[in-house]
Amino acid sequence: MNTNEPKLITVAYRLYSFNADQAEELVEEATVNAPFQFISQLGITLEAFEAKILPLNKGDQFDFTLSPAEAYGEYEDKHVVALDKSMFEIDGHFDSQNIYLGNVIPLVNEDGLRFQGEVTAVGDDTVTIDLNHPLAGFSLHFTGEVVESRPATKDELEGMIQMLQGDGCHCGCHDEDGECHHHDGDCCHHHKDGCEHHGEGHHHCHHHHDDN
Repeated sequence: MNTNEPKLITVAYRLYSFNADQAEELVEEATVNAPFQFISQLGITLEAFEAKILPLNKGDQFDFTLSPAEAYGEYEDKHVVALDKSMFEIDGHFDSQNIYLGNVIPLVNEDGLRFQGEVTAVGDDTVTIDLNHPLAGFSLHFTGEVVESRPATKDELEGMIQMLQGDGCHCGCHDEDGECHHHDGDCCHHHKDGCEHHGEGHHHCHHHHDDN
């Protein structure tokens, strides 16, 4: 088999997180009945995760740990940003229904790429958003088994590429210093992209509301 061809890989796993100050904790579980499926070489998963899974065959068990550097990076204070409160207004009124302490809100930048941030403070004039990935600073411990691993068909590959290029999963944060918008809606979980805030400049964000 050509090892360079994209593979359709399905895995069932348990993901635990831990750092120096915290005991190991179950973060998420993908069961055999509801597994995680991806196609290799498309950048869907963490590179280190894919590298560990790719050589395995159907039925193989795995148990490995990724360091923060291999996963979502270290937690960085510079990724916590204070944005003007007016950016989160709808028809001149602050969006208190969605912008409140602890809520994770979907955002979209000028390129239409979506990402998420947690509201950590709501002040008189600003809203503070934590753009770090929720697992930033954590080592990730994966245990599980490979449910399927085979060459991806042309239709499967084309279908996945279309989903990634269209309105499918675009939840990674690729926040540049250009325009971004608060997006009123859900953003699917993406297994690869954490939040990478680039640059030290100001964010020029606007609240975006879809009228239905």
